[in-house]
Amino acid sequence: MRRGALPAALAVLALTMVAPFGIVALNAVKSRRDYTANGPFSLPDGLSFEALADFWVRVDYGQKLANSLVISGSVAVLAVLLSVLNAYAIGIGRVRGRMWVLVLFLAANTLPQEALVYPLYYLAKATGLYDTRLAVIIIFTVIQSAFGTYLLSAVLGQFPREILDAAHIDGAGRFRALWSVVVPISRPTLSVLLIFFFIWTWNEFFLPLIFLVSNDNQTVPVVLGLLQGEKMMDATMSSAAALLGIVPAVAFFLIFQRTLTRGVTVGAIK
Repeated sequence: MRRGALPAALAVLALTMVAPFGIVALNAVKSRRDYTANGPFSLPDGLSFEALADFWVRVDYGQKLANSLVISGSVAVLAVLLSVLNAYAIGIGRVRGRMWVLVLFLAANTLPQEALVYPLYYLAKATGLYDTRLAVIIIFTVIQSAFGTYLLSAVLGQFPREILDAAHIDGAGRFRALWSVVVPISRPTLSVLLIFFFIWTWNEFFLPLIFLVSNDNQTVPVVLGLLQGEKMMDATMSSAAALLGIVPAVAFFLIFQRTLTRGVTVGAIK
């Protein structure tokens, strides 16, 4: 391969991936008259935030943003916590039937969400949690922690026994060894899980669509999906909706990019 061919190919690939977001951003800050006169691929005559403001007010975007932040943040923290406790028992505690327990968690990860809808729907109805954010938080905490438990069990299964033995000699019990030794050493891996759980939950659409029917409880992806086809929106407002839906997840990724890179790098070195 000629020198410079790889960077050129990567540049073309990056441009191909970024171009749709650029077009969405351009059309989100155009006025409706500018879009009608010049089309979707022209540069805006001037910055217009009319479509962004209209969309924000129409769907009460601030409330939807708060719902997504509460649900995604709660799921990320609770799922990591549950994964650590499960993996500590399975990976280090060596519970009986460890292999079968891991197979169970692996099988849980392969279940499609469509297969969970009916039992979860009737369970939520019976417990009075239907159409509440708590129901979605509980569901996705369990789903995400199934993957987290499977992954962390493999990591903690290789945890150096000498460190744990030294902690026990110093008088540390099981829980103190977990919080004072295992968690700090495993922090890079836990940080990666926390970030992925947040982004995965943020992008979830199917189950929140089923369980969050009230307008006040809906999340950002749900309200974006419901707007398509139910209400007439022009191209500039559609672009504004897409832009406002993308920006929070991108901002979260950029803020924690260094943490994510550090966690992946540490895992690769180990």
